[in-house]
Amino acid sequence: MASTNSHWSIAIYEGATPLALAPRGAVPVLTAGDVTDLDACFVADPFMHFDGARWSMFFEVLDRPLARGRIGLATSDDAVRWRYEQVVLAEPFHLSYPFVFEHGGERFMIPETFEAAQVRLYRATRFPFEWTLDRVLLDGVVAVDASLLFHGGGWWMFACTAPKGHDVLRLWSAPDPRGPWREHPSSPIVSGDRRIGRPAGRPVVIGDRVYRFAQDCSVDYGACVRAVEITRLTATGYDETEVAEPIVAGGAFGWNARRAHHLDAHRHNGGWIACVDGDAYGH
Repeated sequence: MASTNSHWSIAIYEGATPLALAPRGAVPVLTAGDVTDLDACFVADPFMHFDGARWSMFFEVLDRPLARGRIGLATSDDAVRWRYEQVVLAEPFHLSYPFVFEHGGERFMIPETFEAAQVRLYRATRFPFEWTLDRVLLDGVVAVDASLLFHGGGWWMFACTAPKGHDVLRLWSAPDPRGPWREHPSSPIVSGDRRIGRPAGRPVVIGDRVYRFAQDCSVDYGACVRAVEITRLTATGYDETEVAEPIVAGGAFGWNARRAHHLDAHRHNGGWIACVDGDAYGH
């Protein structure tokens, strides 16, 4: 979630690994000006899904009059040229960070729903256009940017429970995305660290190494994206170590001159492709 006084837009990056990414083609590929079904302030927090023929990208669209996030959709045949489609999910509360994934032949989404004090799972009834609430995964929990990882035969959920401080990261585990979710004995795995306490996209596995991504909010909200290697993740233990340099940072291009706070990376054509966001001006 970003403030209304922002100019977030979305670009496509690529690289040999998610830790070494560079822009692919023109940047950005989606802006608020592409949104046709509401007065959009910005687009941010993109997540992609590839069905073998077409890419679908889901992202926050901030409705300017209401200052409330909706979930928008864009599609592409080549991940380079994108076409805005429509808003596909709206609620009476703010939505952002639409973590989309596939499991058991179905497509699911966990958008940020902290204003409802819940972590919610939505299921596609007509992918990618129609979604319905499948179940509440965590109730009475104020958490932002919930991100799932399947690893070691189980499911793991990372989420920040300090929406204003951005400095507390908690961890839950479950045998299935539908739950039941139980907090890890090492949780919170981050406490009091604004550099790595808030998720910044989908965790990835590269060979035998596992990484999560974090927004660096130490100086400014979402200033850059850092990578953190998860070195131990078991039912009883957790350890991690931060990768030295930011993976994606603002300042290199006009479209993200101020900040960059999100990436979603996928294997593609022998390398990796990612959707990222950036803020031209900030607040």
